[in-house]
Amino acid sequence: MTCRDKDLFFSDYGPSWKEHHRFSLMTMRNFGLGKKSKEERIHDETQYIIKTLDNNIGKTLTPQVMFHNAASNIMCQVVFDTRYEYDDEFIATIIQTATDLTKAANGPWAMLYSSFPWIRKLPLPFNRAFNAMKHSSDLVLRLLNEHKKTRVPGEPRDFLDCYLDEMDKKAEDSTFSEDKLIFTAIDLMIAGTDTTSNTLLTAFLYLMNHPHIQERCQQEIDRVLEGKDQACFDDRHQMPDVQAVIHKSQRISNTVPLSVFHCTTKDTELAGYSIPKGTRIIQNMISVLKEEGQWKYPHEFNPENFLNDQGEFVKPDAFMPFSAGPRLCLGEGLARMKLFLIMATLLRKFKFIWPEDAGEPDYTPVFGLTTTPKPYPMKVQHRL
Repeated sequence: MTCRDKDLFFSDYGPSWKEHHRFSLMTMRNFGLGKKSKEERIHDETQYIIKTLDNNIGKTLTPQVMFHNAASNIMCQVVFDTRYEYDDEFIATIIQTATDLTKAANGPWAMLYSSFPWIRKLPLPFNRAFNAMKHSSDLVLRLLNEHKKTRVPGEPRDFLDCYLDEMDKKAEDSTFSEDKLIFTAIDLMIAGTDTTSNTLLTAFLYLMNHPHIQERCQQEIDRVLEGKDQACFDDRHQMPDVQAVIHKSQRISNTVPLSVFHCTTKDTELAGYSIPKGTRIIQNMISVLKEEGQWKYPHEFNPENFLNDQGEFVKPDAFMPFSAGPRLCLGEGLARMKLFLIMATLLRKFKFIWPEDAGEPDYTPVFGLTTTPKPYPMKVQHRL
């Protein structure tokens, strides 16, 4: 791709990647910037999901846009310290960019683009992904210019301010630049939007069609949150069933099926094969997430995969939806918090129902750089 040297997730494992990965990981893990905590930002955005569901009680809705918007807006607040209305150009562009890029990256046009350089200037469908990226980068540049006018050095409000503070240090060997900031911000937005929303969509698709599991989670939430206004992230330790459902949803959705590409750093022997140094390695995550020897119920939506004989939550070694190694997902902590708080809040308030006239559910995912459930209908009721 033309932006490869500026991209955080797919750039080579060199000094620039190492410096940006270290900085981004530290910032995402320690993010407590501005006036609100991460939990507050997630709870605030969840209220907009609740409002949408309240307005559709007894009706049939398709939840894809709702979950994509919510996940994207949480990332907008982390990266840009801004929340957008769901019809705003910026959030619509980011979501469309994520959709275009994830569909194009694993499709036939991506293979043709990589295999035949002479076609790259032709007006072919892969250009849609590049045009979407250009449009997104223009919008982020506009936000960056606004930040430079309003920021207070040393008092960061969001990821952009943190990066600008880092640029102010002006180390001679620094690889930080405004161009790389723009692409890093877009990377974080896309990764934090698509993965979370697709996991939520998978979870509620299965919960609607396994009502006994949904009810079991709701009873646990009611018991733990009795007398409390809302859940906090630490409540997850008292909710093994909810934790099991979330992790089961991550496992079965296999949101990033080929993970992020890795590369051998030395000549390697594996299973009798010689792999030279510098070989690009593409992981098939299904080989661990659905490996029959690793799971009690590898092909079922059964939370028992994550519960021991005492009903306590356990996380098997084969559970690695955030990948592994140096390219482990930067936003794992934030993603886990989003999934738990959103699901606990919604399951406490609503009952989710598969519409009677919807026929049999189709669990076959749509494949791309990320996988997502096919669009499906949903009905909701207030819980009594």
